[in-house]
Amino acid sequence: MLGRDARAISEGAPAAQTLNGIWLTRGKDGRLTTYVHTEDGLRRWTQDRPGGREWVSEDLATVGRLTHLSLVQDANAYVHFVGRRERVVGSTVTADIVYATQYQTGRPVSAWHSLGNPHKDAAGGHRIGAPTAVVSESGDVHIALRNAGGGLMLRRERADGKWRGWEDLRGSHIRGVPTAVALASGGVEMFAATNGGTLHWQQKEAGGGWNEAQPSRLAVRAGTLAALETAPGRATYFWTDPAGGVVAYRAGAWPMALGGAPGDGPHAVIRAALDGYDCTVLAHRGINGTAAIGLGVTENEANGVWWSDTGVPCLATPALAHDAFGRLVMAVIGEGGAPRLALQTDAPGLTLDEWHAI
Repeated sequence: MLGRDARAISEGAPAAQTLNGIWLTRGKDGRLTTYVHTEDGLRRWTQDRPGGREWVSEDLATVGRLTHLSLVQDANAYVHFVGRRERVVGSTVTADIVYATQYQTGRPVSAWHSLGNPHKDAAGGHRIGAPTAVVSESGDVHIALRNAGGGLMLRRERADGKWRGWEDLRGSHIRGVPTAVALASGGVEMFAATNGGTLHWQQKEAGGGWNEAQPSRLAVRAGTLAALETAPGRATYFWTDPAGGVVAYRAGAWPMALGGAPGDGPHAVIRAALDGYDCTVLAHRGINGTAAIGLGVTENEANGVWWSDTGVPCLATPALAHDAFGRLVMAVIGEGGAPRLALQTDAPGLTLDEWHAI
């Protein structure tokens, strides 16, 4: 059980070929879908019915070699895929950003489209970073990435479905993948680690331009960022401190140490109602290579976060979601590339049942 006493949960194993992630989404019909990105492409497992234990496995076509893939879901339950593609032309390596959409659970993914590259020259273009994506309350997809000079570039979809050009949000010395969060107010925020701290971008108004990036000297281990709206119009950012442990931060406040023993990689984060409390649940790949999960009252982190090592080996950050009945589901990548899942039980606190492969 993971609750006030933070007892351990269960076990499993990783897949060596996994590149960058496992994701869980819930469709309009209540069925969960699990995605895993491997060197061979993208695999998808879909529940046969809401809350069911049987899953259908499929391979999804991509557009060549994707060095990185991000998934994000919007209010209509559409799943948006954003990837960084590399191609070799003669002796030149080129890179571009590609995009596709899945409109219904279990249905085919749309054709992949290239969104180009913010750099016109191949020399700079192949140095772009991995993209991150977020969908605003209005339904506009936002894609952000580090450019060759270390600043932040943004491309966003217009209301008519067409894409605006690349916008330069400036900044410098960005490291790792930035994170983005869509707020209930309609605005979007971006946050990135740098060589000397962080940069934080906020929109002047929903759908509008951007304020100048706000820098800080906060220490962040690159590649570990995550974000979550924890109150209406307010985001909390999570990362791993270079000295170890998880940190939570809200603009205008001091960072808070949350404990834990995370390894490399970002954190999965979700809100959940537990025992009458609005809680924040975090998960990451621990320093020993197993999945760890933490629980604390939302925006009351200073009162404590309870951590548990599940004992389940994992290669990438675990995934968290709610199923059709509101139960928390945690997924890791299991042996042979197949995901393993554990489901919240009816016990007090946060108790997960036995891990099972799908």
